[in-house]
Amino acid sequence: MLNNPLPIFDGHNDVLLRLRRGGGNDPVKRFIEGEETGHIDLPRARAGGLAGGLCAIYVPSPSMTKDANGDYPTPLQPDALNETLAMARLLFDIEARSQGAVTVCRTADDIRRSIETGSFAAVFHIEGAEAVAADLDALHVLHQAGLRTLGPVWSRPNVFAYGVPFRYPSSPDIGPGLTDAGRDLIRACNELKIMVDLSHMNEAGFWEIAKLSKAPLVASHSNVHALCNHSRNLTDRQLDAIRDTGGLAGINFGVLFLRDDGVKDPNTSIDLLVRHVAYIAERIGIEHVALGSDFDGTTIPAEMKDAAGLPLLVEALRKHGFNDAELKKIGHENWISVLERSWAA
Repeated sequence: MLNNPLPIFDGHNDVLLRLRRGGGNDPVKRFIEGEETGHIDLPRARAGGLAGGLCAIYVPSPSMTKDANGDYPTPLQPDALNETLAMARLLFDIEARSQGAVTVCRTADDIRRSIETGSFAAVFHIEGAEAVAADLDALHVLHQAGLRTLGPVWSRPNVFAYGVPFRYPSSPDIGPGLTDAGRDLIRACNELKIMVDLSHMNEAGFWEIAKLSKAPLVASHSNVHALCNHSRNLTDRQLDAIRDTGGLAGINFGVLFLRDDGVKDPNTSIDLLVRHVAYIAERIGIEHVALGSDFDGTTIPAEMKDAAGLPLLVEALRKHGFNDAELKKIGHENWISVLERSWAA
C-alpha cells in the first residue's frame, strides 16, 4: 500500500447497519479498534486513505425474501423509525468515544477540517425514507440532529416513491414516479438543504425530481447503464442531466453493477471499476464523477478486499491516465463541492 494514500471521501457505506446487526458486544469499540469482518472500521479506513463519507442508515425489510416479481417488501413504519434512531445514536456514540478520530460533519468546511486533521468525516445519511411519515415531522427532527443527505427510496416502494427493483438485464424505467407525499418530501429537502440522493430511484422518479428540485442531481452509488445493463445504473440521458445541474455520480464498487454479464462474481477486476469512472469522466466531465463504494452493503472485487485496499483503485486510475489533480477531484474534491452547493442551494 502507499505510505501516504490519497484521501478518499466516499459517497456510500453501510457500516452502521453491519455494526448494528453484527452481534457481539460494543459495536462502537469494534469500529474504533477494528475487527476482521466487513469492509470498514477506523484502522482500515486509515490504512486505505478513507477520509470519510456518507454513512447510511438503511432499514432492511422484516423479511428480505423477494416476492414473485423478484422485488423486496416494504418495512413496517414504526420499526423503521426505531431502527433509524438506534443507528443514528450508534453514529453519535462512535464520534463521542473516538477522542476526535471521528467527526459527524454538517458543513463542507467540517469535512475539509476533518480531512486536514485526520478525523474520519462522517455525514449522517438516510437510505430509504421509511422512517419519515408523510407529515414530515421526523424529517425536521432528524435534520436538527444532523441529517444532511437522504435517498427517498431503497429498491422497494414506500409512501414517497417507487424504488427501482434489482433487475438484470433491465432499464431503470420500472414503475411509477413520486407520490404527492414524495413531491412534498423533495420540496422540504430543498428548503432544509438536505441533499437528495437519486440512487435506488427509478427513471420516472428521477425525472420528476429533476423537474422539481432546485439542487444538483446526485446519485451517490450508481454506475453506467451503457456498460452494465442493470436497472440500478444510470442511462446516458440521466448522466447528461446530472452534468447539466452540476451534479455527481458516485461509482458503486458492487460487482453486480460493474460487470456486463450480471454475475455476482467477487473475482472481478478493479479495471472494470476504472472503466465506469472513465466513461462518466469522458461523457460529462471529470467534475461530475466520484466514488460511492457501497462498502459493507455489497460484494466488491476480492482483490480490493476492504477499505484498506483503496490505494489499489487509486493506482489503477493513475495507470489509466488520470493525473494527480484529477485523482483529487475523484477522490474527495468533487464530493465536497457538490455537498457544499447542495447545502447552500
